[in-house]
Amino acid sequence: MNTLEEIERARDTLAAIRRDIHAHPELAFQETRTSDLVARFLRDQKIEVHTGLGKTGVVGVLRAGSSKKTIGLRADMDALPIVELNRFAHKSLVNGRMHGCGHDGHTAMLLGAAQYLAQHPNFDGTVHFIFQPAEEGGCAGARVMIEEGLFNKFPCDAIFGIHNMPGMPVNQFGFRPGPFMASSSRWDIVIKGQGGHAAQPHLAMDPIVIASNVVQALQTVISRGSDPFDSTVLSVTKIHAGDAYNVIPGEVALGGTVRTFTRQALDKIEADMRRIATTLPQAYGGAGELNFVRNYPPLVNHEKETAFALQVAREAFGEANVNPNCAPMMGAEDFAYYLEKVPGAYLFLGNGEGDHRLDSYPGMGPCQLHNSNYDFNDALLPVGATYWAKLVEAFLKP
Repeated sequence: MNTLEEIERARDTLAAIRRDIHAHPELAFQETRTSDLVARFLRDQKIEVHTGLGKTGVVGVLRAGSSKKTIGLRADMDALPIVELNRFAHKSLVNGRMHGCGHDGHTAMLLGAAQYLAQHPNFDGTVHFIFQPAEEGGCAGARVMIEEGLFNKFPCDAIFGIHNMPGMPVNQFGFRPGPFMASSSRWDIVIKGQGGHAAQPHLAMDPIVIASNVVQALQTVISRGSDPFDSTVLSVTKIHAGDAYNVIPGEVALGGTVRTFTRQALDKIEADMRRIATTLPQAYGGAGELNFVRNYPPLVNHEKETAFALQVAREAFGEANVNPNCAPMMGAEDFAYYLEKVPGAYLFLGNGEGDHRLDSYPGMGPCQLHNSNYDFNDALLPVGATYWAKLVEAFLKP
């Protein structure tokens, strides 16, 4: 019996775990129930368990043979602040929270691999199963775990992560060396003028007019200030000003996000935005200030580790199920922090078009991440677990 067939026999168990986690979603750094479930399952497999990193993080340690070589495998555990509209039996039991990104499935896949490898330790070295809190919402659970000593306590020669991807064919693996997911930064600009009566604008200094010009100028940061070959996005997503029809407000607040694939592009965009925010309002007699917050850095896959991970997928699942040139995403992922410290690769696993979903409301749209009708495809559980097991066996080959 091969690895996939054996793990397939545990599919119902893994699906039950996944659906239990789905029904009990927990937000960033609140994943106490989920981390308890993970720790208990690992201990049942006689795997060494460490808790407490990142508040609710769990690290399982499995050793075999005498090699000093180590590998890290990561799954995220947190849910999203979304109201779930699905109607199936395992829908969220917590109003306003749901697993709308598949972290329940990521966790179950890694547990499946841990169970198999504990029963069949056909490797020489150490595996660190990293169950991470707080990937969503810029909370950066990966960074917190690193700051609290993850790689000092659990050193990894390489680290790997998987994210399910709706819209990709079921069971297809997607790889890309180099920049794969964008950085994520948020910004706020406050423009101050002088309020007054709407009937006497000449006695005021209208910050709305100034803000309108700032918004227009910000459009040139990308179109005229960025290299056309750099994929960059600057979005203005908030404009807040005033509360009355007949009052010119004293200030306007703008907000939005920036996405880039390199730190160099990000540095230039921030500098250009700061120049516009501070100097343009002065031309109208006002003042402006930019607050720029860098959340996740670009996720950049390492060439060697990506090629290795891709070859494992080819050998395990065949050339037809491997996309070696998967399109990059402007979305962000805090796995990027790991890759800044340790060589590794992040890959996608196709979740399908959504026909796997159970009963939901009529006329539901495509299955998208961060969507009220999203559900992880349980068919991926044995596939992902098998891939993890094959990756470990190849990386820690006796």
